[in-house]
Amino acid sequence: MTKLTEFLSPENIRQGVLVSSKKRALELVGKVVAESINHAKQHSHEESEILCPIECFSNLFKREKLGTTGLNQGIALPHAKLPACESVILEKPIAIFLQLEEAIDYEAQDHKDVDLIYAIMFPENSCEQYKGCLPQIAKQLSDKSLLKQLRAAESAEDIWQILVYADNHPKDQE
Repeated sequence: MTKLTEFLSPENIRQGVLVSSKKRALELVGKVVAESINHAKQHSHEESEILCPIECFSNLFKREKLGTTGLNQGIALPHAKLPACESVILEKPIAIFLQLEEAIDYEAQDHKDVDLIYAIMFPENSCEQYKGCLPQIAKQLSDKSLLKQLRAAESAEDIWQILVYADNHPKDQE
């Protein structure tokens, strides 16, 4: 079973985010993904191209046009491939978690506005390897108790602790 924290790091959690639309939320995800990857590259002292946040957003937006990634119950699971970038070689997907200050229209199937976004971007060459993790994450994110706790969290650290706890104490799956 894929853990909610497997591709997520505490640095990639944003709490109390204000965005006006689905497009703005996806732009923010693209920006956080690019910042996270580019920051890691700076620490390795590589002199090479950096990952463009606009390209990250563009891939997420293209995927969203194929069909909404709103899961129901006010949560969305946007996902896409990372833009091709020769200098960026990731071993595993990267996740971003946003807790929104105010829910936005996300065109979810249940017509509820979304206030929790768990986004994942996959390395170009490992999509097949990880495609099974999306249904597992979606299933975990359908837990009403978990969603209630995530909505009540007052900091990124709280959100991280809630997700770690959920990973370590999975409910008995039927």
